[in-house]
Amino acid sequence: MAEAFSLKDHLFNAEKVAYLGDLFARAWDGFDRDGFVADVMADLLPLELKQRQQLIARVLGAKLPADLQHSYDIIAAALPAPCDPTLSDDDFGDFIFAPIGDFIAERGLEAPQTSLPMLAEVTTRFSMEFAIRPFLNTWEDQVIAAMEGWVTSDHYHLRRLVSEGTRPRLPWGQKVAMDPLRPLPFLDQLHSDPTRYVTRSVANHLNDLAALHPAEMMDQLEAWDGQAAQQPKEREWLTKHALRNLIKAGDPRAMALLGFRADAPVTGQITATPDPVKIDTAVTLEVTLNSPETVPVLVDYVLHFHRPGGKTGRKVHKLKQAKLQAGKPLVLKKAHKLKGNASTFTLHPGPHRVELQVNGRIIAETGFELIA
Repeated sequence: MAEAFSLKDHLFNAEKVAYLGDLFARAWDGFDRDGFVADVMADLLPLELKQRQQLIARVLGAKLPADLQHSYDIIAAALPAPCDPTLSDDDFGDFIFAPIGDFIAERGLEAPQTSLPMLAEVTTRFSMEFAIRPFLNTWEDQVIAAMEGWVTSDHYHLRRLVSEGTRPRLPWGQKVAMDPLRPLPFLDQLHSDPTRYVTRSVANHLNDLAALHPAEMMDQLEAWDGQAAQQPKEREWLTKHALRNLIKAGDPRAMALLGFRADAPVTGQITATPDPVKIDTAVTLEVTLNSPETVPVLVDYVLHFHRPGGKTGRKVHKLKQAKLQAGKPLVLKKAHKLKGNASTFTLHPGPHRVELQVNGRIIAETGFELIA
């Protein structure tokens, strides 16, 4: 049987560590390449992904000069050519450069005047959205001033850093104390960027903002819709991606922004078979919708999981986006696999409930018993 794929072994392995050591050895005669590789590999393999990154940063720092500017000069000389600035997406750079960001955030935090340009240089090889956040918390105004230049950079990795680095809820990123609305002028400049790598970050940033300031976020989307600075399909994609959590929550204004009426005169029913259903098999959901008017519909189903102690879990699943024709039933069917070994949650036998959500409004429900 083939060994399971390990992201940590793919991103931080002996070959990658040796490659990084070679780059620094070529940039500076005083760099102990063999010692660097040996010190990293002595402790690397048992560690998890983030711990490996931190280890490489720590060993790198021990092998570089104590003088910060000298270290930065070596880093600049060691870096390979930037990622191709003519590409538009799917070019994330090489993860082995992520530890350099950790080094800069640790050693250079008190020197923003030299550290911020260094982060800008490194981010064109691998994004520095995690490393920029300690600087935002310590030198907010200086970082924002630097970003005012980065937002118009010729290199899309640097433009993306302006959005990704300031996200209010960046996954795995340090929390930032900055007013979540402060970066909105940057997003205004970036929302029509020609690269999907950038606009995906803008959409994710807006989705973060929706949890904190939904009205202001949707105000911004409406303003962009009026400006029509993007191709219609790109604007539609960004809007849908930015609103995804509000859509799952059934927010009426979010629905309206996507062209779905919360008050659409839709009726429906939902059934679940078989009942009971065993863990590691599928429950089949069948939906029938009717309307006296022809209306666009966004159909979701909300699965309420049984939990020990009487608690429940809730998860919204997409079913169908369609145009419901007046007087013509729309029948949908979905087999939902009930995996007993899912990585994100554990199934428990007991009563489960399924709600039918159309344009953000619950219009029907059913239930089934889950058994072992």
